Amino acid sequence: MAQQHTLADLLGIMAQLRDPESGCPWDIEQDFRSIAPYTIEEAYEVADAIARNDMAALKDELGDLLLQVVYHARMADEENRFDFADVADAIAAKMIRRHPHVFGDAVIEGSDAQTANWEAIKASERDERQNSNKLPSVLDDVPVALPAMKRAEKLQQRASRVGFDWPDAAPVIDKIREEITELEAVLAAGADSDRIEDELGDLLFAVVNLARKIKIEPGSALRQTNLKFEQRFRFIERMLAKEGRTPQDASLDEMEALWKQAKTEAKLDAQ
Repeated sequence: MAQQHTLADLLGIMAQLRDPESGCPWDIEQDFRSIAPYTIEEAYEVADAIARNDMAALKDELGDLLLQVVYHARMADEENRFDFADVADAIAAKMIRRHPHVFGDAVIEGSDAQTANWEAIKASERDERQNSNKLPSVLDDVPVALPAMKRAEKLQQRASRVGFDWPDAAPVIDKIREEITELEAVLAAGADSDRIEDELGDLLFAVVNLARKIKIEPGSALRQTNLKFEQRFRFIERMLAKEGRTPQDASLDEMEALWKQAKTEAKLDAQ
């Protein structure tokens, strides 16, 4: 049986890779900024494995994501800022602090109450870190580098905490209709691309708001639709290939008919 490596082994491997004299030249050259894109990419690959329900891939992708944490912690250790143990300690302390109903005497009824309490604790933590020279905002610390859809969701969640929110999904749907009308108007008027982009952004923001109100993670919903689109379009390609053709050789009506066939077959397979 092959040796099972441990977290200590992984930390040692990273230290060896970063060794200035005997390490890997590429790894030695990296810094926080150069590694950050890989960290984001690995998080997306974890989400992709989950969307595909591929547990073998998920195991590998979680390892890749863990490596990113180890990498950043190692670079920080080299600068005498913090190390991996400090990272683990910080998150453990945070989890204990934010779950007083589990690790303390607090009583919280239901997941909604827990979410509200979690956000209240986070707000308190932000207040403690607040720069006194800056006007505090409930929107503080929503990272600008977040994917736009996730950041929209976070901004809306923060605003909701102070009552700036629709009461339910119905007015959000009305808002989406309003934004579609406004987008149609600027398209019909031949507006410049900046104006069209602005109206399209408003529409997307409203759709994210609807997802939040009906408790659907918008990124997850879009990932599922992306997979569905990919499966159906590949079906079109396969069916055309059986006739020695490609999508370029087919009319839109032909491809639309195959698309509907793919939908029907998918529904039958799901039964």
